[in-house]
Amino acid sequence: MSIEDAAFPVIDGHNDLPWERRESHDSGLDGIDSEVDSLHTDLPKLRAGGVVGQFWSVFVPTDVPDPVAATLQQIDLVHRMVDRYPRDLALARTAAEVRSAVDFGRIASLLGAEGGHSIGDDLAVLRTFARLGVRYMTLTHNDDTPWADSATGSHPHGGLTGRGREIVAEMERIGILVDLSHTSPATMRDALDVATQPVIFSHSSTTAVADHPRNVPDDVLARLADNGGLVMITFVPQFVSVPYAEWLAAGSSGEPPLVTVADVADHVEHARDVAGSAHIGLGGDYDGTPVLLPDLRDVSRYPVLADELRRRGWDDADLRALAAGNILRVLEETDQRFTAWR
Repeated sequence: MSIEDAAFPVIDGHNDLPWERRESHDSGLDGIDSEVDSLHTDLPKLRAGGVVGQFWSVFVPTDVPDPVAATLQQIDLVHRMVDRYPRDLALARTAAEVRSAVDFGRIASLLGAEGGHSIGDDLAVLRTFARLGVRYMTLTHNDDTPWADSATGSHPHGGLTGRGREIVAEMERIGILVDLSHTSPATMRDALDVATQPVIFSHSSTTAVADHPRNVPDDVLARLADNGGLVMITFVPQFVSVPYAEWLAAGSSGEPPLVTVADVADHVEHARDVAGSAHIGLGGDYDGTPVLLPDLRDVSRYPVLADELRRRGWDDADLRALAAGNILRVLEETDQRFTAWR
């Protein structure tokens, strides 16, 4: 089956299963082909959810003693996972490799590094990650880097520093997508000011619908049309729902406010209205957050979102663009840089 044959073929922008396997299974791979485990992600659930491609996050926390080595271990984990389950997974670096994997019935497995701390402020490490298949790097995680402000940091730089612009330029030269999730609005704007290639937000939602530091303001969304990039809407309850974020901030006492698929669809539609239908995608952040909304509780539930959007009048062409087509376009526009520089 090709991607075009499916009504809602999902290429998701961000899944933290590699870190979750490291934490809960000592980086072991047993059981990923079974639904017995309690994690958000396994192969049967991915199949049930119509996931044809997944950016696996090779995240490590900012406080690990050696983030470069730890990120290499996470990259290795993804490679081992693909090798362990070759009938279900295939490593992919380009849009053509994604399409080939899907044509052969496999889930295309791409890699994304989550946080500029992972390269240790060393462009040689960045280039090495590219050689190992990393297709995007999030400029920050929850803490500022020495060269970029995080959404939840103390904002010491006022956005990107000169070094940050140098890193962005090198990422673009070698075809690693600039991921602006987790960055401050000033960093987002600075990156867009210097970007010559499409940027992405691998797992963010919209500030106008839910005013959370991890979301994207409208002026930034509006710039994605000229840039060619996209925002991949996430399902994390506190990013999606103001009442839930307030409940969490107040200490999580009592029953949490209900967050539903309709709340996520509100973000999807707002991003479409501001950025345009060619500049939206999905990045659930499964296994990267302890709690997800019941409607979208694991990776098998993407069809629930598709049904909600159909109820709101979305046709199959719009759904395919949201779920896979738009991120495939971004890959295609940057693939030549990724494959040619070495």
